[in-house]
Amino acid sequence: MAVTIEELYRNYGILADAKPEDLSQHKDAYQVILDGVKGGPKEKRLAAQFIPKFFSSFPELADAAINAQLDLCEDEDVSIRRQAIKELPRFAAGENIVRVADILTQLLQTEDSAEFNQVNTALVSIFKMDAKATLGGLFSQILQGEDIVRERAIKFLSIKLKTMPEDAMTKEVEDYIFTETKKVLEDVTGEEFVLLMRILMVLKGLQTMSGRQQLVELVVEQAFLEQALNPADPDTVDRLLQCTRQALPLFSKNVHSTRFVTYFCDHVLPNLSSLTSPVAELDIQLEVLKLLAEMSPFCGDMEKVETNLTMLFEKLLEFMPLPPEAEGENGENTLSDEPKLQFSYVECLLFSFHQLGKKLPDFLIDKINAERLKDFKIRLQYFARGLQVYIRQLRVALQGKTGDALKTEENKIKVVALKITNNINVLIKDLFHNPPSYKSTVTLSWKPVQKAEAVALKRPSGEDMGAGSTMKKQLSPPLPRRDARQIYNPPSGKYSATIGNFSNGEGAVEKSATEWEAMSPYYDPFEL
Repeated sequence: MAVTIEELYRNYGILADAKPEDLSQHKDAYQVILDGVKGGPKEKRLAAQFIPKFFSSFPELADAAINAQLDLCEDEDVSIRRQAIKELPRFAAGENIVRVADILTQLLQTEDSAEFNQVNTALVSIFKMDAKATLGGLFSQILQGEDIVRERAIKFLSIKLKTMPEDAMTKEVEDYIFTETKKVLEDVTGEEFVLLMRILMVLKGLQTMSGRQQLVELVVEQAFLEQALNPADPDTVDRLLQCTRQALPLFSKNVHSTRFVTYFCDHVLPNLSSLTSPVAELDIQLEVLKLLAEMSPFCGDMEKVETNLTMLFEKLLEFMPLPPEAEGENGENTLSDEPKLQFSYVECLLFSFHQLGKKLPDFLIDKINAERLKDFKIRLQYFARGLQVYIRQLRVALQGKTGDALKTEENKIKVVALKITNNINVLIKDLFHNPPSYKSTVTLSWKPVQKAEAVALKRPSGEDMGAGSTMKKQLSPPLPRRDARQIYNPPSGKYSATIGNFSNGEGAVEKSATEWEAMSPYYDPFEL
């Protein structure tokens, strides 16, 4: 026969009135309360509150009590489930904490938002009681639980771990998180990998130089840098990109990017044009080149500096066209295809070449024959001439614009385009030094800068055009969001934009090469 409301209250009264030392004598009264889970909705709600209240006084009934509360956590009535979940932390004592954490982790699969929040609150509560034991329950489900439970448990840790009190995050707890996360990383999806890295990056013990190096080693293992790249497999390409993105914030002058840079030069650049994008809208070539450029300043000693520089040099030649052929007798251009000046690609390649060139300053003098060097300088000169006109157009278009006027999408893109062209200008001028110089410093166009750069407020002279990143009269509005797609509508002329949904938000900027010739003559500072 089912337990009634009256019976529940009566037996609750017996237990509540008993002296603490005499509670164990009223085992039958507690058993009646446990049987309340078999009653109707009202009886279940009372049982959900009464069971945890006297749980610690009846250790011999601990398993029965937890199972009874678990039954209530799985009840069809959402209000009963919420009440039972709310009380679960009261069972978290001693050896029971891992079990309670395991139960709560499984309950993360609920689709009811209020219930889900209740589970989160309960998990945070027991984490503060015993962090390591709670993590034991969480990682048990991450490693062995259902997919939906695994996914939500990882997300819980990635969000909540950084909010936990410092006294809960002891060295022992952090070491446990690191050990268990390494086990999970043996078989993960791309999204899981990103979240797990986010978990590890909040650990204080891994924010030191040696800690960051450990994280880089983990990423290297995930990136499979010991294997050749299959450019036709989008999953393989995506894995490399995800790993590289996670490694980027870890690199510094002491934590080197050498293995990644070497891999990109050995396996990615030779296959650049055949890479299969994991996302349809993604400009995969531009994204790869941007990642390489961001890594290159943190590259340490390399075994194959000359080989890597040669690969970068060859790629630069691909993206830096020769000037159009001279006009024929009938006045028509002899070229059927107009070359494109792909500024975004060239910025990345020039920057990477410039960074690695510091490690072998005589590369362009001793390692490249005279004919190839002459060809390279012709291409640089032609590209530089186009830059001058483009920079001039952009500055005129932005002249006098301040405040809200610079915040329009069109003007934001023009500002970025001006940064790209200024950067290329500075780097080309360095390479035209005799011998080539690698001393100039530029901030990549998609990276935030510490100091605001400005759009020139006056029509620049020929000498101003090469000022690049050293210009004084510039103002930079906030950069577009990383996920914003950029389409550049130039002030005049025929332009061709290649748009990629790169995580840093900039598309490739191109211009028809012969159009530079149609513009008015302009001072060229790059005489051969």
